[in-house]
Amino acid sequence: MKAVFLDRDGVINKYPGDLQYVKSWEEFSFLPGVKSALKKLHQNGFKVFIVSNQAGVSKGIYSQKTLDSITGNMLKYLGGPYISGVYYCIHRNEDNCNCRKPKAGLVHLAIADAGQRGVHIDTKKSFFVGDTTRDIQTGRGAGLKTILVFSGKERPENKDSWQEQPDFTARDLAGAVKIILKSICA
Repeated sequence: MKAVFLDRDGVINKYPGDLQYVKSWEEFSFLPGVKSALKKLHQNGFKVFIVSNQAGVSKGIYSQKTLDSITGNMLKYLGGPYISGVYYCIHRNEDNCNCRKPKAGLVHLAIADAGQRGVHIDTKKSFFVGDTTRDIQTGRGAGLKTILVFSGKERPENKDSWQEQPDFTARDLAGAVKIILKSICA
């Protein structure tokens, strides 16, 4: 089974800004075209997982209950069976966990959870879409093709300073989905 792993902030919803957090549902703002892009992935047989660092919980900026509420509202808005799982790392950098991106622990967890439900994720046919080079490192670490989108933190003019070059770049999630669907037809 092919899958797409998505970062949240800057890919699904508006990037809150450097060192800023989405602290409530009222601050969560979907980026244009997200729902239709997810629907296209679903219609083409992709499992979709959200994989995101959310250290605001461990920093005491917002609670786990608030994060759960934001996630519930996000999934309710998206409707349908478009998201197969949501995985968050709530740790800080200094916690040195294996789930905080750029480590690939959350991707491996999502793949293992899918396997327990009888769904084998083929990493060679799967993608990671994110808005930072950290996301690209995560995707590479998990053996996925990578797409860097410019709807969040990163900008094309910073290309020379990127620690990791993505396989593809796109304006936003809708553009990334076009690349993904084109690659499966190639």
